[in-house]
Amino acid sequence: MPTLIEAPAVIEAAGNRPKRIEEYAGRVRTEHDAVSVARMVAPSGWVEPGQRPEFEEITVVLRGSLRVEHEAGVIDVNAGQAIVTHPGEWVRYSTPGPEGAEYIAVCLPAFSPRTAHRDP
Repeated sequence: MPTLIEAPAVIEAAGNRPKRIEEYAGRVRTEHDAVSVARMVAPSGWVEPGQRPEFEEITVVLRGSLRVEHEAGVIDVNAGQAIVTHPGEWVRYSTPGPEGAEYIAVCLPAFSPRTAHRDP
């Protein structure tokens, strides 16, 4: 029988400004270890610490623009676009644009602060 997820778990986010994380599936809400699916709403000017995660992250931007810094440069991902970051590569996400960003993040395996390996 299918399982209805009536509401996400709201999780505290890392970064310099408040960002809302709504996890629909993952280690917190559904105890999934293999995948996590979350909706993020980040204000303009939000920056999180860099990280070198053990997981792949597929990010679909729904509104605004998400900046992804990586060791070879910077990619701005706009509404209607997506980006895939790979395990072991350094990345840092931010929202320098005036409207911030709303996006969906899918992590394989599921996101965990322990496996994100954030910069100090």
